[in-house]
Amino acid sequence: MSGPHFDFERAAIAEGRRRVAGVDEVGRGPLAGPVGVAAVILDPEDLPDGLDDSKALSEARRDALKAVILAKAVSVSVAFASAEEIDRFNIRGATLRAMARAVGALHVRPDFALIDGRDVPDGLICAARPIVDGDALSMSIAAASIVAKTTRDALMRNLGRAYPGYGFGDHAGYATAFHRNALMDLGPCPYHRRSFRLHRDAAEAEKGFESVASANPAP
Repeated sequence: MSGPHFDFERAAIAEGRRRVAGVDEVGRGPLAGPVGVAAVILDPEDLPDGLDDSKALSEARRDALKAVILAKAVSVSVAFASAEEIDRFNIRGATLRAMARAVGALHVRPDFALIDGRDVPDGLICAARPIVDGDALSMSIAAASIVAKTTRDALMRNLGRAYPGYGFGDHAGYATAFHRNALMDLGPCPYHRRSFRLHRDAAEAEKGFESVASANPAP
């Protein structure tokens, strides 16, 4: 079968779990900005067409699909883990905490959750199953990936206006050459992740700003 399908959700529904949420994150790798997590409960009777892993879609297609998802879904929520939370709990821990918050923020309580990745967060309000590469396999997780990506991108564009010079609106906080050069020239802003390995020269320019990424590696 090509592309995400609804088989995981149908299997859970057949077991009596009527409301199945898909959960996905975006923004684990950037040097700046939060991790964004979305949770989406799709309507089995009105599934959006064209869902796919957000990374496989153009920006225009993601934006169009987000509008369809918001119109058709039973419930949608988004949660963030800030740069400060990432520095405190490491990227994996902060992501899992944001996943639990996103599921808990759904206005319709889910009976089950499908989580992209290998881990099930602690503190979920329902049972869950992790699915590796779930955004390419599950329609609900694919929908969550689209909502998470488009929402975080919009947030980073806003940060780009608040902190001009870093190019956040163009690279969303990822380690492009432009971003690394901006760090050398400007140093980090409050939304940079101190626990990530920023450009060496930029890190050395700020006293006490040292990478601890080796102590808190991303999975």
